[in-house]
Amino acid sequence: MCGVARVGAEAHHAGLKEDSMKIQILTDDRSSWFVPFGYQLMERLKALRHQVDYVFNKMDLEANDICFLLSCSRLVTEQTLHLSRHNIVVHASNLPEGKGFSPLQWQILEGRSEIVLTLFEAVEACDAGPYYLKERLQFNGTELYDELREKLASKIINMCLEFSQNMYSLTPIQQTGKGSVYLRRTDKDDELDVNKTIAAQFNHLRVADNEKHPLYFHYRGCKYVIKVYKGEQ
Repeated sequence: MCGVARVGAEAHHAGLKEDSMKIQILTDDRSSWFVPFGYQLMERLKALRHQVDYVFNKMDLEANDICFLLSCSRLVTEQTLHLSRHNIVVHASNLPEGKGFSPLQWQILEGRSEIVLTLFEAVEACDAGPYYLKERLQFNGTELYDELREKLASKIINMCLEFSQNMYSLTPIQQTGKGSVYLRRTDKDDELDVNKTIAAQFNHLRVADNEKHPLYFHYRGCKYVIKVYKGEQ
């Protein structure tokens, strides 16, 4: 599987119940928006009788059957990958299209109402491993950032559960084609254009992170910050 070893997998099963696996979830930033959903995934996997740990530092990873690398901002090394039978990432684009950073935000800005999520095997190269599952996620066009992320997280959880339940029957498919890459978003990407209408920039408003990266605009020599929330009807 693209150089990813299956070290120690047999040893795990000696102390586990039948059909139980040792699973670890890694999110490499405790402040990540995904953390509450990572705990939801952990509890649902435990309900399926798996032994599950949620860790926030790659140094805490151990030999396991599956390592779900979710909302990780840093690449892991081949040495780390060798700890797990499978190292699984879910990326919010139709790989190899949309590799890189913030694929959900970039695609909403492109005007898409539907995106494809790809569940794939991690390798050292960014978003380059073979994939097992692809699923579509539909938006109605009114969701703001928290709602977009909640829908995204729900789909990620379901795809991870599907993989854990069917991994022995799933066939990895190599990515083909050149693909594309989204760049890391910068402060400049949060600037609104005062000469454009709200309607023209509505998708920009939808992907605004009010707390970490609020939108702003410059007018008459001053900088103004905007935070967007849904009001009562």
